[in-house]
Amino acid sequence: MRFRFGEAAPMEHLFINGNIPLSHGLALGNAAIPLGEETMLRAVKKFMKDIDDPVLKKRVVGFVGQELVHSQEHDRLNDEHLANLRYPVANSVMTVLREGTKSFKALVKIEDFAGVKLHMGVTAMLEHITATLGRRMLSNEELYNMPGADPEALKLLTWHALEELEHKSVMFDAYRYVGGSEIARIGSMAVVVVGLYPVLGPLLLLSILRDRDSWHPLIVARQAIEVARGPLLKGLLGELAEFMRPGFHPDDIDTEDLVQEWQLKLFGANGELVDRLR
Repeated sequence: MRFRFGEAAPMEHLFINGNIPLSHGLALGNAAIPLGEETMLRAVKKFMKDIDDPVLKKRVVGFVGQELVHSQEHDRLNDEHLANLRYPVANSVMTVLREGTKSFKALVKIEDFAGVKLHMGVTAMLEHITATLGRRMLSNEELYNMPGADPEALKLLTWHALEELEHKSVMFDAYRYVGGSEIARIGSMAVVVVGLYPVLGPLLLLSILRDRDSWHPLIVARQAIEVARGPLLKGLLGELAEFMRPGFHPDDIDTEDLVQEWQLKLFGANGELVDRLR
């Protein structure tokens, strides 16, 4: 894939529908995505040698290919555009865990200390989060056809959402294959459900406060309420908590029709992204 960020017209600062918290939030998310995918790939490298099942191994290889391209395109959006659009907190996220930094080395040590099974369990949990967000993205026209959003950034998000649904169960199955425990899996999501908003909320507020052009308290408050009540976030924690149900499997949530619909819409004969393939 090769998206055309900023080619038709320069990206605007508030690139998601002029919405201050949503633009800042997605800038933070886009900065974090490559970091999350890199830790997933490090987990894969650790356990690949333990997988003898040829079908599962092929699925994992496909997962790796998709994650590498995701990371590449989100990095392009970060480095070529968002880095210049006054998102200081997102810019810090982009750089703080870059390979070779002290914080990166500390993270790798933590991953190694946790062990491969726990590392894989966290990766499976992250995949449930991205699949849940992907399902919401592709199921709600208010999100996938958002008026006023940067069209190329929106194409990136819909494509990524589709691929997250395509491989939503790969890491989960690999985790089970190597004997990962239910307790560790459930516990990792419990931490997220409890800490997600208390951690992300202050980060988002800090991002807005450090961007003087975006700090309009009444507008921010109104838009934040709209986002919280909208299809992206309303009821999200409950859907994430499904991962904590004993015996849960990602395929319990049927997204096959949605995947087929969007595969055709994006990559069919007249698909929206056919000309982005290279």
